[in-house]
Amino acid sequence: MSERVLVCGGSGGICSATCAALARAGFRPIVTYAHARERAEQIARAHDGLALALDLCDPRQIAAALAGVLDETEEPLAGVVLAASAPLALESFAKLRESDLERHWRVNVLGPQSLLSGLLRGVLRKQRRGVVIGVLSRAMRADAELERAFPMLGAYVIAKYGLEGLLAVLRADHPWLTVRSVVPGFTETPLLEAFDARFLEPLRARGEIAAPEDVAQAIVAEFTRISPRAGSRLRG
Repeated sequence: MSERVLVCGGSGGICSATCAALARAGFRPIVTYAHARERAEQIARAHDGLALALDLCDPRQIAAALAGVLDETEEPLAGVVLAASAPLALESFAKLRESDLERHWRVNVLGPQSLLSGLLRGVLRKQRRGVVIGVLSRAMRADAELERAFPMLGAYVIAKYGLEGLLAVLRADHPWLTVRSVVPGFTETPLLEAFDARFLEPLRARGEIAAPEDVAQAIVAEFTRISPRAGSRLRG
């Protein structure tokens, strides 16, 4: 019997690569989407998965998605990947717009808290196991020695710190869950469209922009640790 993994933001670059890697490892991905329905359905068909509408900014869609996930009781839920992201807006601190802050906060904190609460009540607590992976960002501490964030990414970085706090509380309150994070740097995804090409070209030339598949492998590794049968498929 396949185990399911709910991938938030499943039609994005990292998430679509994660869905493919999960399928290779023997999991059934639930590919969520806010707007890109056709893309999500395409990914789901390619990997024997399920496409599911889930805009983390919309409480009604979260409730409907929970009902859909919990209704499919024939397959265990291995866990959740929190990798959805709102579009980047490059603004200095004093120019941050409330609308951008709110959207990033909902996508990274408020929506995931509501989703995970429903999954805990509906299935994870009964199973007494599961994996939750949050995708953070190296932009939170671009200068590791000074712990200084990458400039001009205020709404994004603030929300990622919120997601880090959410994961910490989840881990503390439910120690039977496996709660982890991955912290990628610049990755070849549509989020890079916010940056000037002149900034990105030297990074690409130096090999400093990761492929989504590399991040996906780090995510899937956490699932294979708790599911040896699936992990053996990946290694084989």
